[in-house]
Formats: sequence, structure tokens, C-alpha cells
Amino acid sequence: MKQPLLLLLSFIVFTPPSLRAQDTFSICAVDTITGQVGSAGASCIDGNSIAGGVVIISDVHPGVGVVHTQSYWLAANQNYAKTLMNAGRTPQQIIDSLVAKDAQGDPTIRQYGVVDLNGGKARVAAYTGSNCFTYKNHIKGPNYAIQGNILDGQYILDSMESRFLKAKGDLACRLMAALQGAKVVGADTRCFGSNNSSLSSFLRVACPNDVGTNYSINLIVDMGPYGFEPIDSLQKLFNNVHNCNNPLVCFTGMADHNKEDLIKVMPNPSNGSVSFKIETPGTTETTLFIYSNRGQQVIKEDMKGRSELSFEKGRLAPGVYFYRVVTGKGMLGTGKLVIL
Repeated sequence: MKQPLLLLLSFIVFTPPSLRAQDTFSICAVDTITGQVGSAGASCIDGNSIAGGVVIISDVHPGVGVVHTQSYWLAANQNYAKTLMNAGRTPQQIIDSLVAKDAQGDPTIRQYGVVDLNGGKARVAAYTGSNCFTYKNHIKGPNYAIQGNILDGQYILDSMESRFLKAKGDLACRLMAALQGAKVVGADTRCFGSNNSSLSSFLRVACPNDVGTNYSINLIVDMGPYGFEPIDSLQKLFNNVHNCNNPLVCFTGMADHNKEDLIKVMPNPSNGSVSFKIETPGTTETTLFIYSNRGQQVIKEDMKGRSELSFEKGRLAPGVYFYRVVTGKGMLGTGKLVIL
């Protein structure tokens, strides 16, 4: 195990500065309502230089938080940060420890962003070393940290923040919007000659019940042909797996919300055939959503004035599902459905 690590460190230490100083721009954020945590970024470093490209900076802990370690990235520092987050340290404590115990004794060339969830509240910390390549800076918000180095200027970070705050939709949509805010030729100044913003990009969002690195959304563009725009490539992947009109739903521990007994699901558990009877007083606009136990939408049905909707055996594979009924007046109810 020691020999591969030494080879990796040798690569990092002796690689030219243009390859060492990644990432360029990134954002990590949490959603205090859904418990989702997210991570996104892009860089003028791609899979030709480092396996996976810029995604190496991202350390996502489902239900807990996110750590970004960038600029002269070292696996040793990132692993240490992971240990600290697993031990329950606050974002500021994690950064303080990273600075105090830098693996090479020089924290001035590092950049960090850390966010976490604590009792339903967000905590945020960020750090930019004085010897990171300019332009470098970071922004801290109530539930997000945005950081970058080797930038064309402060406007890259400001644009990311503005897009994140103004975007509609869930955390994933807001992270994607933030990256689009940095889609400027030479956002990472090393990419002026390539006529794009960067060379690799990624976006990750984890639900609280995600296990390990099996994130609910995990998109990576590690490289592409000359002149391609990795943020647009990431957007295409994103559009294939997510619709900002239908937010990612994390149902871990979700209790039924149907106090007036307006939604009846029979039978439940079911051997495959199941019927929904829904009373919608005062409205005819009713939509039934059914999600997998990972929060992915599998069915969307417009009731079109009907009070009952049935699914034949085979429409839903065996497993645990969650349903949500929305009317023109808002949420009517939610609950769990079991198919045996």
C-alpha cells in the first residue's frame, strides 16, 4: 500500500504548477429542509492530468456535510478532512486542523470549503491560503461556500453566488445554476487558450439515506474533445436525470401526512395491484407522484377529475415506495407504499 501512495505523492509534488493548482471554482452546500448535501465544481484540469479530473476535490458525507479540498490538492489532506468530519468536528474546526496539520507543512497554498448540517441548521467555513494562485477568494453564505483560484476575477465567484441564490428548484438545480454562472471563457485563466471555462466538471447531491458514494445524483465530466464546454456537457447529463419542476425527494424516516384521511391506498402492502382513492374537496387539479425509496420519481399521474386511480400488477416492481398527492391548493398528503 505504501508504494502506490509514494508514487501518487511524487506525481503531485513534481508536476508543473499548471497541473498542481486545482480546483478553480467550486461550491458546496446543504439544504436544511430536505437534509440533502451537495457538491459541484469545474477546473482546467481533466482526466489526462488526474484520474476523474476535478471531482477529486469532492468529499460528500450523506446526511452530514461536504468538504472541498483544492489548490495543490493532496490525498493526505483530504483523507484527514474526511476523518475529522466523520468524528463530528465543525466546519471551522476541520479547516483549523487542516491548516495546523498540513501534510506538507504549507497550508498557504491550499483552499478549502466545508459545510455541514447540525440539528437542522447549516454551518459553513472556508479558507483561501495567501499563496494560492491569483485570482483567488472565497464566499461564505448561510448554507453554502464558494471558492476558487486561478480565476479571471471576483466576478466569477459573484456570478456563481447570484445564480445559486436566484435559481428555482431544489439543491441540485441551484448547484447546476451556480456552475452555469461560471461558464465564461477563461473562468479558469489556464483555459483561455482552449476557448472554454474549464476542462472537467462534476455535480453530486446526496440524500440522508444514501450509502457510501452511491449518491442520488452523481455526474462527472472528466474530459472531452478540444474546445468542448464541460459545464454544458454536465448540463446535458443533468437534464437526462433530473427535472427541476420535480424536486429530488429524500424520504428517509418520512411519516404519513394524511391527517384528514383524504387518501386511501388499498391494499397496502400490496402484491402488485393497488388502488388510490383520493378526496379533493374544492379542487379538480390533482396529481399523484410515486417515488422510489431513493427519492427518484417513477410515476406521475394527472387524476383529471377522477377520484380513483388503479395500477395493475407489474406496473411497480416489488419494493418500498413513497407517494405524494398535490392539488391546485398545494400538498394534500404523503405516505408509504409497499409492493410485495
